[in-house]
Amino acid sequence: MSSIELAAWSFPILLGLIFVRVPIGLAMALCGVVGAYFIYGTPVPLLNQLKHVAYTTFANYNLSVVPLFLLMGQFAALGGLSRSLFKAAEAWMGHWRGGVAMAAVGACAGFGAICGSSLATAATMGQVALPELRRAGYSGALSTGCLAAGGTLGILIPPSVVLVIYAILTEQNIAKLFLAAFVPGILAAIGYIIVISIYVRFKPDSAGRMEPAPMAERWRALASTWPVMVIFLTVVGGIYSGLFTPTEGAAVGAFGTGLAAWLSGGLSLKSLRESIYGTAVATGMIFMIVLGAGLYNTFLALSQLPQELAQWVIGMGLSPWVVLSIILVLYLLLGCVMDSLSMILLTIPIFFPMIMGLDFGLPPDEKAIWFGILVLIVVEVGLITPPVGMNLFVINSLARDVPIAHTYRGVMPFVLSDLVRTAILTAFPAITLFALRITS
Repeated sequence: MSSIELAAWSFPILLGLIFVRVPIGLAMALCGVVGAYFIYGTPVPLLNQLKHVAYTTFANYNLSVVPLFLLMGQFAALGGLSRSLFKAAEAWMGHWRGGVAMAAVGACAGFGAICGSSLATAATMGQVALPELRRAGYSGALSTGCLAAGGTLGILIPPSVVLVIYAILTEQNIAKLFLAAFVPGILAAIGYIIVISIYVRFKPDSAGRMEPAPMAERWRALASTWPVMVIFLTVVGGIYSGLFTPTEGAAVGAFGTGLAAWLSGGLSLKSLRESIYGTAVATGMIFMIVLGAGLYNTFLALSQLPQELAQWVIGMGLSPWVVLSIILVLYLLLGCVMDSLSMILLTIPIFFPMIMGLDFGLPPDEKAIWFGILVLIVVEVGLITPPVGMNLFVINSLARDVPIAHTYRGVMPFVLSDLVRTAILTAFPAITLFALRITS
């Protein structure tokens, strides 16, 4: 068996291991190690490679952004920032038809601006918003569906852990990727609000109504969100003004959210230990996936499969747009069985050279950023597509009285919104690149 055939067979084997519940990082590491052994024919180069891959992977300074952004999310939840965001959005929008669900989406967008994790956003906002949605008479399907979809804004609105990993893999500028993600992130939130508006018109029994809050109460609720605004403007403004790097910005953000949590009384010695422990566990899980992907991608590089596949696709003479569409559909299918980080780490070394070899009428740096945002969007859709949409399970675990089938039905209109937005951003790259171009 040739090395290319060996690499091709490794994909179904990898998916099989994942299907039988082998941890994804371990499954990729096993496929990479065994595959490399068959290519070398001896364990000596492989053993030398193991220590080399582990060191070069984790010695990357930019990876320190990951635990810092995760720690920001931990502190933000302790400081009550998630609750203040939801209460402010509810005060202004709660009396609209479907307004509490819209407020939940708006609060998810705000929380995503200080938390780079989709799962953390879904879990935190779910704890805050689910009781309010049920109290206001919203159906289980709409309540869980809107929160699962809103949670995806955690990785779409900067800062984003997934974008950091993409930037490291493709050697792109993290700040530029963050900037390019703003417009798609805002469009996502608007799209979800439109979906809720349409949903409650067709199913009026799925949403209750609230009395309008007095104007003074609305302004007080909005004023209570000032820590979020200050932290977001400091981190994002500092990065784009050149005052500090994205890694330094993450450290500033973690300090700011920690200070806000301490001032609000939510951060004690015990909760600090719990936050650090939770961050360490999540970081360890992510880094294990990163290491496994590093070993597996080294095996793929040895096999020459990515290069041969890229040349084969280019030689077929297909339209670049057809190739891109096929790649995006593959991401949507993979999202049904894999988590977002694993998809990025597994596929980018294969698909990125392929895309960079095609002509979309864009400069190489803009093409790389545009493709990164498209990948981020379809990966985000994977978080809410059955049967293995991670956000669906997170939200459903918080609403145990709602059958998972109802959550699946409730989230499908939001998936449709995501697909429409993906098609628009694919057809019109200028929308994604708008913020990047006006600041350059």
